[in-house]
Amino acid sequence: MHYLYIIYSESLNKYYIGESPDILRRLDQHNKHYFQKSFTKAANDWKFSLTYQCENKIQALFLEKFIKRMKSRIFIEKIIGNPHILSEILKKM
Repeated sequence: MHYLYIIYSESLNKYYIGESPDILRRLDQHNKHYFQKSFTKAANDWKFSLTYQCENKIQALFLEKFIKRMKSRIFIEKIIGNPHILSEILKKM
């Protein structure tokens, strides 16, 4: 089992999209700056806006890359409001 996640930092007013098999551990790593070169090191108030369970890592990576390629906060917020969009994206995989 793998997850796509979207986290949000209120202090930065930014979203971050990632994937992981253990999302609670990954969120803790983001908030403790485990990833020294990561965008998320700029804040320590990251919270989940969305978690989406995928069947495998391939699906989670596909969704992560798809969302990041869109480069759109509006698109991210649409997904948060309607996660069913992710199922539709996976059908086109």
